[in-house]
Amino acid sequence: MKAISAIGIGAAVACVLMSAMMEGTQIPAFINIPAMMLVFGGTLGVTMAGTSMDQIKLVPKLYKLAFGPPEYNLRERVALLVKFAEMARREGLLALDDELQNVEDEFTRKGMQLVVDGTDPELVAQILEIELEAMAGRHTKGVEPFEKAGGFGPTLGITGTVMGLIHVLENLSQPSTLGPAISGAFIATLYGVGSANIVFLPVANKLKFLSSLEMELGYLTIEGILAIQAGDNPRVVESKLLSYVAPEARGAEGEAEAATSAASEPAAAAA
Repeated sequence: MKAISAIGIGAAVACVLMSAMMEGTQIPAFINIPAMMLVFGGTLGVTMAGTSMDQIKLVPKLYKLAFGPPEYNLRERVALLVKFAEMARREGLLALDDELQNVEDEFTRKGMQLVVDGTDPELVAQILEIELEAMAGRHTKGVEPFEKAGGFGPTLGITGTVMGLIHVLENLSQPSTLGPAISGAFIATLYGVGSANIVFLPVANKLKFLSSLEMELGYLTIEGILAIQAGDNPRVVESKLLSYVAPEARGAEGEAEAATSAASEPAAAAA
């Protein structure tokens, strides 16, 4: 489900607010503009200080990615590569040249184009692995602002609480104002801890998860491209690539291929 992150964060916020209301707290009591400025503005500032402007500019795009991620369908990628393997075996690698223009995924198109151009297999693998490593590096930089905000947020919240308590201690001569002032002081901690654990860190974890899915798809693609270049039988290519796919996502045909492959491996080893 694409919206699982938004649903999860929404559910967490709703649970927090409902628990507060059940204890008799009014929602407007959570609104404190100075605390918002200190915690959210301060968190943004120190996060900018610890990263770069290019990383900060990507934050809105990464929120959109986390809340509406693309589908990384391993089974569809296996089917595409098996189709290429069948064409290559039947008509030769050069027959794939025109077909590649219709491939949307740039990584797959680049790898297959290298194969069609007759690039050495070791060089193809090296180029594609470097591409994946560079992609992983970009993903790590994309996650950094969220992790840093998740770390700084609670600290800024505690800073706001300390500042509020200092203000309370300065006005001990006015007992009637102590209650609201103390309550307001702790709202800063609530903002800091809540934003870190309900938004920043869950989004960072979701981006890491999406990165792992894309990396897995990339390694599957490399394996398939090299198998096609080696001239492997399409059924062998499919059996090999299905190892990357969870059993429940393989389908009946895929399960049969995987079972056949698993049965043939011990026999081959014994021979």
